[in-house]
Amino acid sequence: MSRRARVYKKPRRFDGKYNSPLVAKLVGRVMNGGKKSTAERLVYRAIDLTLEGTDVVDPLEVLTKAIDNAKPRLEVKSRRVGGSTYQVPVEVTVARQESLAIRWMVTFAEKRRSVPMAEALAAEIKDAASGHGSSIRKRDDVHKMAQASRAFAHFRW
Repeated sequence: MSRRARVYKKPRRFDGKYNSPLVAKLVGRVMNGGKKSTAERLVYRAIDLTLEGTDVVDPLEVLTKAIDNAKPRLEVKSRRVGGSTYQVPVEVTVARQESLAIRWMVTFAEKRRSVPMAEALAAEIKDAASGHGSSIRKRDDVHKMAQASRAFAHFRW
């Protein structure tokens, strides 16, 4: 019997401008101190900046491609077996893939201190959409750890 409390799924939220749950999650991750309107302004500005210089019609196309590229397929989880702790590779659920990708993109955008947040987020989205950048490197590191630990895959349960 599990000791954890039952986790209930929250209803999906949509943002006001694009009516997209993906943008709503990104706004929630960017939000700092409960200032949602400021976070929305930042995210909408970043999406507009990603479209500059491209011939893409749909503004969310670049964002969805960037998040799809940054999603990890495998990750490692610690399992304690007989006094030893093993890093066991496990597949990542779709919801966690999305949240990890968004988290990594926002975190690496925040680390770009020399530029405004909207521009840093736009640059991170562009980099992830083109298949390189910090969030893609993070995904590759997670995959490498999972590949290196595949000898312990039989401890998965």
